[in-house]
Amino acid sequence: MQHRLDPTPQTVADTFSRDRPPVLTVQPGDCVVVRSLDASGYLSRQSRPGERQPTMFAKARGHCLTGPIAVAGAEPGMVLAVRLLSLRPDDWGWTVSAALDNLLTRRLGVAEGPPSWLLWELDAERRTATSDRGLSVAMAPFLGVMGVAPAQPGEHSTVPPRAEGGGNIDCRELVAGTTLYLPVMVPGALLSLGDGHAAQGDGEVGGTAIECPMTTEVELRLLTGRPVGVSTRSPRRARSPSASTPTSTQRQRTPWTPCSPGCSRSTASTRPPPWRWRAPWWTFA
Repeated sequence: MQHRLDPTPQTVADTFSRDRPPVLTVQPGDCVVVRSLDASGYLSRQSRPGERQPTMFAKARGHCLTGPIAVAGAEPGMVLAVRLLSLRPDDWGWTVSAALDNLLTRRLGVAEGPPSWLLWELDAERRTATSDRGLSVAMAPFLGVMGVAPAQPGEHSTVPPRAEGGGNIDCRELVAGTTLYLPVMVPGALLSLGDGHAAQGDGEVGGTAIECPMTTEVELRLLTGRPVGVSTRSPRRARSPSASTPTSTQRQRTPWTPCSPGCSRSTASTRPPPWRWRAPWWTFA
């Protein structure tokens, strides 16, 4: 069965929480067409770079995500297989650099701003993005945030990447054709999706990806065995996400490990086998 879920004040959230009731419940094997706003939750497109438009949340605490979606029968110990059937960006997007005071912006001498914005026109048919300054790049759309609710009660930020159950993964390999495996932490799994990216490098080192609204079709299935490609000798690893991607045979995996939330420093660490992406053990200072 196919469902559709659009972003409304009743169907979006800016945190993860096991206590939030699902906005949609599906059966294993069902498909869901999920529309998500950009990470900031803009309700209308910018007409000039950096223009402030109304947003879904007056004071957002994290990414604007659509969900949570419950999968009937999902229980802790299972794995939710999220197959990405298609991803289609809206017709616009934005990027910003030097908006945060961090190690990189201090090194470049731009930590005190002002931020630099680009406004992009996105052509989903030609798969190209063209900035207001005339630069064109190829698009490879994906969602930056895909995750299930954590086991701990309360509200949890969407900003730091999580070693358990997914979240702000920001891995550009997770394009259409990918199957993302998310260990289930709570009954129903409670999957949330969003933070559409029309294109991105290996991480958001410059500040952001090309942030955009996205329409994503996913197929949701449950696995009862151990997570694919994960050793049972490591309980922590057994709770980490992994993925099979259509791009992973083209180059080796180089997962990145942030030193702290918002830090852009990356460390390359290849993780065989080359056809499977697996989340690193994220650590925070």
